[in-house]
Amino acid sequence: MAENVRIKLPESAKKGEVIEIRTLVSHIMETGFRKDEAGKLVPREIINKFTCTFNGAPLFSVDLEPAIAPNPYIKFNMRATTSGTLRFSWFDDNGTVTTEDRKIVVT
Repeated sequence: MAENVRIKLPESAKKGEVIEIRTLVSHIMETGFRKDEAGKLVPREIINKFTCTFNGAPLFSVDLEPAIAPNPYIKFNMRATTSGTLRFSWFDDNGTVTTEDRKIVVT
């Protein structure tokens, strides 16, 4: 599934500050519409869902479709209210889940 995950967010923020979170995951995102050299359809294999939780509570979620480009880039904002752990999860068609955690300190 995902070979490389990049996540960019500040290590700390002031209470009430809105921070930007950016993620990029390496994935081929095969749509299932392309044919191989023998003329057979290449099976679909995409990341179909991305979620982010903060201290276990849902923060952001998106369902992805075959039209999304390889190596999906996702950007969203969060208001910093308390220190904690963000968990980023990418789910693909094969049932594979790639998960990364990042901590943020709120002062």
